[in-house]
Amino acid sequence: MRRIVSLWLPFLPVERLRRRHALSPDRPLVTRSHDGRRQVIAAADPAARAQGVVPGQPLAQAQALVPDLQVLEAQPDRDAADLARLAGRCLWMSPLTAPDGVDGIWIDASGCAHLHGGEHAMLGRLLDDLGRLGLSGRVAIADTPGAAHALARYGRSRRTVLPAGAPETMFDSLPVEALRIAGDTADMLHRLGLGRIGAVRAAPRAPLARRFGPLLLTRLDQMLGRVAEPIRPVLAPDIVQARRGFVEPISTPDAFRMVIDALVAEVCAALHRRGEGARRLDLVFERVDGTTRSVRVGTARAVHNPAHLGRLLAERIESVEPGFGVEAMRLAVTAAERCGPVQDDGARMGSGHRGDDADLSVLVDRLVNRLGPERVFRLTPVATHVPERRQRRMPADRAGAGGIWSADWPRPIRLLPAPEPVRVTALLPDHPPRAFTWRRSRHEVARADGPERILGEWWRPATDADNDRVREYWIVEDREGRRFWLFRRGDGQHAWSGDQGWFLHGFF
Repeated sequence: MRRIVSLWLPFLPVERLRRRHALSPDRPLVTRSHDGRRQVIAAADPAARAQGVVPGQPLAQAQALVPDLQVLEAQPDRDAADLARLAGRCLWMSPLTAPDGVDGIWIDASGCAHLHGGEHAMLGRLLDDLGRLGLSGRVAIADTPGAAHALARYGRSRRTVLPAGAPETMFDSLPVEALRIAGDTADMLHRLGLGRIGAVRAAPRAPLARRFGPLLLTRLDQMLGRVAEPIRPVLAPDIVQARRGFVEPISTPDAFRMVIDALVAEVCAALHRRGEGARRLDLVFERVDGTTRSVRVGTARAVHNPAHLGRLLAERIESVEPGFGVEAMRLAVTAAERCGPVQDDGARMGSGHRGDDADLSVLVDRLVNRLGPERVFRLTPVATHVPERRQRRMPADRAGAGGIWSADWPRPIRLLPAPEPVRVTALLPDHPPRAFTWRRSRHEVARADGPERILGEWWRPATDADNDRVREYWIVEDREGRRFWLFRRGDGQHAWSGDQGWFLHGFF
């Protein structure tokens, strides 16, 4: 199912100029241009719009409405360049991004949402990225570019997710301006009582086509998915990519594999010359109906090995629907890193073996490619002595292990999800437990080793219930030879250190 994101940035020109000129955010700001007869408003910030200033309005009228209006000259060429650069920044979401007019961006996110925690989370991250850049906007996702465009501009929410396969009646309440038609056409439709998309959809098509031309019905059909509307993606100028066009469309897996081998060889040669390796690749299939399909693969480390990258891409062919055929394929490296030399093990140099790390990265890449990044992870150490917080999950294909594991003291092979209280018989304050009861089972202690004192994290609040001030850990063995990891909360001398409760934390 095709899923298109529309990002609307109505304030991009004024937000860019405000930052560049360090203008006061308290005064309304607009840009001006000349329409051939007079000075008009090109863009207005939210403060100016709140006082009745809108784009296209005569500048003199706007200054009469807002006496302290800040006015700067519009820079349409710079605005278009900024929009194109921003579209390039959205490649983290999908390999298919393109400007939508002068104030929007289209992103073909088909099959990408699961990589970012779902569609709601993906759109939330997109808005958060805009906020960090000092920009504001609205975003929507739907089955077609026209539907996403309409909901981003005329929907009720700043973030709109239209379910896949939504009925056509979902758009009936939107104004006809959402169809991307000329202003005079929209005005005429309003005068005829056809100011909503539902009215246009229900009206006879032949009279509408005779009076308004074919564009009105084409836009309606594009919104409703009756007519395909392709997105022509843009890429950063320095990106490594390769493309193959075909005299006759192809649609078989064997043909796709042959083209993949050629594209990967060309891309890897370019990466090798630049001393880089791929971390993320996007393979785009351009279909004869003007639409595109894409697959994305990632790697655990920078790679420019054609065999490995070709295998990863070939494993994803089954997810591509070729439709009536594919007329071109394009491979782009949307994320790359410096790729340093790898030292071979001298004992295995003759076999071409690159070592355990390289072998592990190949395995990780294939597992992530088949199972999804959310199902494959590694554990990385955390700088703390508290056992249950000494490790955390991180994506397996992310470079770097994150820290150094310490094995200064024995640690159990299994920790409980949370320490469980036990009843202990022991002499305070320094003697080991003689017996303990856990889950109504009593264990007589035959041997014990300890204590090992672990202090809580001083940077966490003292009121944090999980941040014990002092723990005294013991390794104990019962008469059946089973070994447990117990701790007492507190040092047995100071009230602030803990309440002297005993807990079972793990098993050896």
